[in-house]
Amino acid sequence: MTMKLVISVPKTGKAFQREIGDEEAKMFYGLKIGDVVDLSPLGFKGYKAKITGGTDKDGFPMRPDVHGTGRKKVLLSKGPGVRGLKKGERVRKTVRGNVVAEDIEQLNLVIVEEGETPIEELMGGGKEESGEAQTG
Repeated sequence: MTMKLVISVPKTGKAFQREIGDEEAKMFYGLKIGDVVDLSPLGFKGYKAKITGGTDKDGFPMRPDVHGTGRKKVLLSKGPGVRGLKKGERVRKTVRGNVVAEDIEQLNLVIVEEGETPIEELMGGGKEESGEAQTG
């Protein structure tokens, strides 16, 4: 099973996608939302990124305020996994915890420290998306 990384570059407003295999994905297991990880083992020399979220294989979003790796049904009023509620309205939703595990299909990262080589060159022929057009 592969994991998809969505790497956002705040300086340019662009996001890049890259699929990684099981062996490469193991470096993220056990890390939480908000942790900073060195991307050098993935070929991004000098780059560091912060984990901002993700989704599991069934599309349930990770939430920074839900601890653990499993799915939980929680009462929410705002934040990841909730949209379109009226003021004061709450809804019970199934979300994933804030720890990266084997079930995570997509992991969202934001570059916090750049290396010498521009990320556009390192991604090569990778799929490039504009920050405004990005969905999901």
